[in-house]
Amino acid sequence: MAEPEGAKVMGVVTRLLNAAWVRPFLFLIFIVVLWDLTIRVFRIPAYQIPSPGDVVVVLITEWPELLRQSWPTTYATICGFLLSALFGIPVAMLIAGSKTVESYVYPLLVFSQSVPKIAIAPLFVVWFGFGIIPKVISAFLLGFFPVVVSAVQGFKSVDPDMVDLARAMQGSRFAVFRAVNLPHAMPAIFAGLKVSVTLAVVGAVVGEFVGSNSGIGYVLQRSIGTFDLPTMFAALVILALLGVVLFWVVDRIERLVIPWHVSQREIVFTS
Repeated sequence: MAEPEGAKVMGVVTRLLNAAWVRPFLFLIFIVVLWDLTIRVFRIPAYQIPSPGDVVVVLITEWPELLRQSWPTTYATICGFLLSALFGIPVAMLIAGSKTVESYVYPLLVFSQSVPKIAIAPLFVVWFGFGIIPKVISAFLLGFFPVVVSAVQGFKSVDPDMVDLARAMQGSRFAVFRAVNLPHAMPAIFAGLKVSVTLAVVGAVVGEFVGSNSGIGYVLQRSIGTFDLPTMFAALVILALLGVVLFWVVDRIERLVIPWHVSQREIVFTS
């Protein structure tokens, strides 16, 4: 018996609502509508909070300029994030594998996080000038710690019995690490990388605040100085989109690298 047309439509609608991206998108629309209604009901002046329509107009009319300014920020973010992964994972391996290294290095890493990056960012400008390097270093510093902490947790959570079994089967130290330690730690490592890539965006903007004549951070600083709130909010939207896209890229890579992990199972919303 052929399925009724109405049932087919309802099935399509149900599958669409169960898609992972639909509900956040609907919630975002709700926030924007609530934002607009709040401005209208409470008659908030435009010099305090711009309306969503004004921000959309800026995004449309100034899109080429915003896109051009977003490239330096994106480049600094990606470079800082890659450096965080390149140095953070080996440091985590050393900390997890040696109590001596952990006792010396780990407390210093935790202590370094109490130092505001905006306070030391001017030093990078003094040392390295107004180029891309200060922004990359700032992005690296913000993204480094989450990678180390998550990777250390992942490496330390490996079941010792599995390691002993692999060594009993005449496995070399590197073979045991590759077959047991690294796969077991990968979910935690990717969790740290996801946090790191979003913080790297913040770090790049911090570097642009301190000394730069390009980038989204520069656009924010310029718009704040002229009280151009629609442009400032448009720049914030660009930064949010940048963070979401980079997070999505890391998530896709995670699905390719560890498709076997329980976190990669499809989530179906039932309510």
